[in-house]
Amino acid sequence: MTGAATPPDQDPRMRGLPASALPHMHAAARAIRDGAPARAEQLLTAVLAGTPDHPEALRLFGILRNRQQRFAEAARFLEQTLQQRPDDTAALSDMASALYGLERKSEAFEHWREACRLRPDFALGWFNLGRNLQQEGITGEAVDALREAVRLAPDMLPAHVLLGDALVHLGRFDEADASYRAALKLHPANGDAWRGLSNMKTRPLSEDDAARLQEALEHPAARPPDRIAMRHALGKLHEDRGRHAEAFDAIARANRESQSLAAWNRDAFHRLVEAVAAQDARLAGDGDTERGREAIFIVGMPRAGSTLVEQMLAAHPQVEGASELPDLGVVLAAETARRKKPFPAWLGEADADDWARLGHDYLQRTARWRSERPRHTDKMPENWLYTGLLRAMLPGAIVIDARRDALETGWSCFKQQFYRLPHFSNDLHDLAAYLRDYERSMDAWRAREPERVVLQCYEDLLADPDTQIRALLDACGLPFDDACLHFHKVRRSVRTASAAQVRQPLQRDTARAERYGSALDPLRHALADPDNR
Repeated sequence: MTGAATPPDQDPRMRGLPASALPHMHAAARAIRDGAPARAEQLLTAVLAGTPDHPEALRLFGILRNRQQRFAEAARFLEQTLQQRPDDTAALSDMASALYGLERKSEAFEHWREACRLRPDFALGWFNLGRNLQQEGITGEAVDALREAVRLAPDMLPAHVLLGDALVHLGRFDEADASYRAALKLHPANGDAWRGLSNMKTRPLSEDDAARLQEALEHPAARPPDRIAMRHALGKLHEDRGRHAEAFDAIARANRESQSLAAWNRDAFHRLVEAVAAQDARLAGDGDTERGREAIFIVGMPRAGSTLVEQMLAAHPQVEGASELPDLGVVLAAETARRKKPFPAWLGEADADDWARLGHDYLQRTARWRSERPRHTDKMPENWLYTGLLRAMLPGAIVIDARRDALETGWSCFKQQFYRLPHFSNDLHDLAAYLRDYERSMDAWRAREPERVVLQCYEDLLADPDTQIRALLDACGLPFDDACLHFHKVRRSVRTASAAQVRQPLQRDTARAERYGSALDPLRHALADPDNR
């Protein structure tokens, strides 16, 4: 590539590039932003052909590889940038993203913190630090970083929303409310902000909010995800005011729109459940009943009381409440990739040494949750699918099946927005099929190992909390502690939609489904049909 040198008044990051390369660099940045990786790669390759090892071109290549989740390659490009520009705060932040993707999380946070130290006015650096601290459950420090991002860049919409989320998780609801409403001042149709306000379930939205929601639904900048979130929020508002027909209509419309974006395949999921169950009989454990004793898995359907169970256990001085951890799924996905064979086809091929290795991988990944207390909870509801294979992987672990009345669970899931699509909760028949697959599987695993797989019914917990909490602690091998009866006083980060509810004493009047009458008949009938799939 030839041309005159970069003019001195141009972006200093481009210094050393010929002027003819500048359009290529700007076009590559736009291509990365717009999701056109092939075009970006072509442009950057051309730039580096004429100016090998230029640090900014290498950095853009690193960003491209991060977007493609090719993190090892991203790290190599960004390392070359940092060798030339060790104090480049943007490159440090980009390198942190690559390291985080490579599971080198402590190094990633060192890079994010260094970027903020070198350039305290770098709002995006503080945002990236706060966002990833929040992702790791380091919520207090995340709030501090996100507050700094908002202070430096008051118009950074995602920072206001994420700050609101972090404050909710800490139980600081007045501050969270203010943060979400600051986001709505910037963008009245921001679905994430409305979702955050609505998910503070103990703080109903106002009639003024209802009017603003209706206006926001017509806003020209409202995208489908925004409208879905706003319709869920509107449904919650109507339910709080006893307007059940309007509530059902808003929630059903939200779910239809979600379903149109990505439809759940209940038959494929049923085949997966059946395949996992078929492989379970072939698992080769080593009988080490101590491995995994540190872990207490809380599984089941969303909105069935699992956060409440975790909050009660987290009040115990021996238990750290870690919330919804992705680690078990990550360990199994990595093994699936290593074997180059789809899950669950390889399960029966794994020997006792393999399962011990995978169990130790999980325990190593989650070790930070046991730095102050010897045991931790893992409250990822969907881990119920792995209950059988945990017998070989972590035979000492307790699995608690948090279960609630099926109709109440189904309705509560239907009205809760879930961000991962496709999702079973967007259709009442899909929801019933998923719920029955879960119940049949857990019943079979509990019948096989009743001391290791423990049923905890939500309604029983509400009716007699003292007896139920004592039995729960005994099942987990924990001595009784009176603090568990006063779980709502526990100060911890709760990173689920029940963050507000579990900070209150038990509310016994939680049933809502019957108020919807015949509107829920499709769910009732699907739940009653054993062949519904």
